[in-house]
Amino acid sequence: MSRQLIALVIGNADYENATKLKNPVNDANDITTKLLASGFMVEKVLDCTCSEMDQALKRFKGSLKDKDVGLFFFAGHGLQIDGENYLTAIDTDASGEDEAKYSSLPLNRVIEVMEKADTQTSIIILDACRDNPFERAWTRSSAPRGLAPVYAPRGSLIAYATSPGQVALDGAGRNGAYTAALLQHVSTPDCSIENMFKRVRNTLSAATAGKQISWEHTSLAGEFFFNLSLGVRIDLYSEEALSDKLFVLDDAKASHRIIRALKSLTWPTQNSAISEFTAAKANKASTNSLFVLGRNVYQAACGGSNGARGYIDGFVDRTQGMDEMKRKAILDGMLFEVFFDPLARLRTQFKFGSFQSVFALQTVKELAPSFDFIAECLLPDIGRFHVLPGKKHAAVVDVKTKPGTLPGQHIVEGIYFGGSNILWLEDLDYAPEPGETPPREKLSVTSFEEKLAEQMIVPTHLLNVKYASELDDGVTRPKILFPYGWTTRKR
Repeated sequence: MSRQLIALVIGNADYENATKLKNPVNDANDITTKLLASGFMVEKVLDCTCSEMDQALKRFKGSLKDKDVGLFFFAGHGLQIDGENYLTAIDTDASGEDEAKYSSLPLNRVIEVMEKADTQTSIIILDACRDNPFERAWTRSSAPRGLAPVYAPRGSLIAYATSPGQVALDGAGRNGAYTAALLQHVSTPDCSIENMFKRVRNTLSAATAGKQISWEHTSLAGEFFFNLSLGVRIDLYSEEALSDKLFVLDDAKASHRIIRALKSLTWPTQNSAISEFTAAKANKASTNSLFVLGRNVYQAACGGSNGARGYIDGFVDRTQGMDEMKRKAILDGMLFEVFFDPLARLRTQFKFGSFQSVFALQTVKELAPSFDFIAECLLPDIGRFHVLPGKKHAAVVDVKTKPGTLPGQHIVEGIYFGGSNILWLEDLDYAPEPGETPPREKLSVTSFEEKLAEQMIVPTHLLNVKYASELDDGVTRPKILFPYGWTTRKR
């Protein structure tokens, strides 16, 4: 099962009563992008008042329930008063220490919320150790610099942009110096969080000529990785099976002879091999072999093998009598082949040839573990998809059309999903000259919706298409006019 990861990211820059900062909003935006790629669900709030920070923390508290990992990130002004740390809001009152305390977010409150949530791992990252921006307005001559050290409860890590009592740099580029270093290393594959922060510390020290040294206090009970490579995350199959280009075939094994036949690119050879592949043979094979076999069945189906296509369409019947884990390995392999290349890298262009056939199996309850498997494989790359494949999340799209020149013609003007128009010009060669009408292909309603499903990488049984205007205008077979070179693929 996938890890359940949740994060709250705050970036405050547009201060009313303190020095405005140029980097925190960029820091929050860029960290959010990295966290989403690591599988986190993220709430991001920017330039928050004290009330807005309070409400965001309350929502975060509620969302931490039943999660494995909680992460809190703050970029902005921070200060310590009487040994306690406070994260300032854009409207924090600068008139005095008491006023500042009661109009900022106490760090101890964040720690308490995360400690009581009972997550396995709690992470707090603070790029907030700059000079106290209110010191000059206060009566005492000198306030403590930076932030004070705090105790990290069991299962937690608290990371500071600099050592306790020291101050951090806002950064000369897009990001603060600390966040810039963090962004370089947070996606490093198979690097534990402790080692990742060591790398951040080295990079930060080099970038600031030793003027800024980051610091962490950790009480983690286990290891945490922001980015686990596929072979580490998916421990059901060997590295050689996942990267089937490395898989060595042994012709003494029946399953391997079938794999070799499927790799022949010759339809009669492929079809014959498929017809000979029985449940009895599958039950004698290893799960690694069957995973690779599943990959090659899908490859053969995309290449036009009727035997492979028939095997996918009749998968439930063809796998009767097969051990559950053996059947799962075959389907896992077929699903994996859609999205990953022979070196287990995410494809630039997904293999859509038999996508709808293999994903139609998602409606079979007993096969659900395979779709959980592919969703877990794809979770770090969720940004590539409108809807994460493998999850039974319906995609509801609204199509805006206008009447064409002939009866029954409907010209697509926009396709809306999640509140945004996702239709965009992918191939600039089809861009019309000013005043010209863009070229359009004529599609049946069924063909149009199939095209939409392919571009959005959504199974047809999960795609719900609504039309802003009725297509039934007295014409038996209405036509959808869709512009050439345009797509709804995720940018």
